[in-house]
Amino acid sequence: MSRPVIGITCYVEPATFTVWRMPAALLPYTYVEHIVRAGGQPVILPPAGEPAGLVERLDGLIVAGGGDVDPGRYGEHPHDQTGYVRKFRDEAEFGLVDAALACDLPFLGICRGLQVLNVSLGGSLHQHLPDVVGHAGHSPAPGEFGHLPVRLEPGSRVADALGTAKAEAAHYHHQAADRLGDGLVVTATCEDGTVEAVELPGRPFALAVQWHPEAGQEGHLFEALVTAATAGRDW
Repeated sequence: MSRPVIGITCYVEPATFTVWRMPAALLPYTYVEHIVRAGGQPVILPPAGEPAGLVERLDGLIVAGGGDVDPGRYGEHPHDQTGYVRKFRDEAEFGLVDAALACDLPFLGICRGLQVLNVSLGGSLHQHLPDVVGHAGHSPAPGEFGHLPVRLEPGSRVADALGTAKAEAAHYHHQAADRLGDGLVVTATCEDGTVEAVELPGRPFALAVQWHPEAGQEGHLFEALVTAATAGRDW
């Protein structure tokens, strides 16, 4: 039996490797490792061409972390702290999310992935979270995760996957959901009120978290995605 194919979106940024420094399509390898350990076959989807057309070939989709969504997509001007906007990545990922939702493809959004899902459904974002919550604990320093507890709604998909009502999570985000997109339900929050997980009820698997599960050792969310992807395959 072949592994279910899990597409993962990626960055396009300047990168240094061996003797080269040039633009590269890249992704933290922990995403790949988690999917492999969960029994899936990861396939990296660069934001080029027409990746939305690949949805019918996938068994599941992860929209990974990355830079900020163009605020124009939710009708706002950029905050002075909004950065790393890549409009070509927005175009590719919004198309992917629309196509995935149209066919009920199992979906996991991570950090930026939650924000793309929320905005694609008509929601908006807090562009700089410290302005809202009064601290920088969600992104304490460049390249440093914040570690804050999140409270999970009992009976939610995220709580069932993690098997707990409260979890320590690795945070690295300065933005978060503000106005919720159509149909989304908040299923995890931080103590400061920040939205940390959303779900689309009634779907086979449509979940997004604001924290970074790929940074941890446990892979419960990846396992839940691969399980849903396996169940939904047309064998």
